[in-house]
Amino acid sequence: MKKALIAFGMLMMAAPAHADITHKLSSSVQLTVNAAATQVERIGNTYSVSGNGVSLDVAGGAGSEDLNVGGLGTLSSGVASSAVLPTAYQTTDGASFSYTQSFTQGDALVTTAPTVGAVSALSTQTSTAAGTGTPAGTITTAGAMTLTAAGSGTSATGQFVSEITVR
Repeated sequence: MKKALIAFGMLMMAAPAHADITHKLSSSVQLTVNAAATQVERIGNTYSVSGNGVSLDVAGGAGSEDLNVGGLGTLSSGVASSAVLPTAYQTTDGASFSYTQSFTQGDALVTTAPTVGAVSALSTQTSTAAGTGTPAGTITTAGAMTLTAAGSGTSATGQFVSEITVR
């Protein structure tokens, strides 16, 4: 009997197990209706020239080359109406030569905002109409989701998170 009493006493002296358990539930719904938007990009004027074994002339003629390389000329509303392009003459007859020139006429300055869906005088334009309809979304306490995006330009996103932490 004494042995049983000693064993029972030892059991009573053992430390109990401690554990902290945390359970978190969270849910969210994000409903979006896009606004009307127009994005444009204006390209600028560019002129480049390169060569080897040639003489350039903007104003004169062969034999009296002025060696000017040309350029964008007069700008009006930010645009080069026409580039001043030189004439290239081979420096030595029969010798090797290379010559390249390029001109890109830029977009004119636009001082008013474009109307959605309208085309402006700019090189790159993306126009998006406003979203249509009203999206809806619900999440029950059990985590069941009902999400409905409406028409174009809308979205509905739902999230349910169950997190258990044992320490």
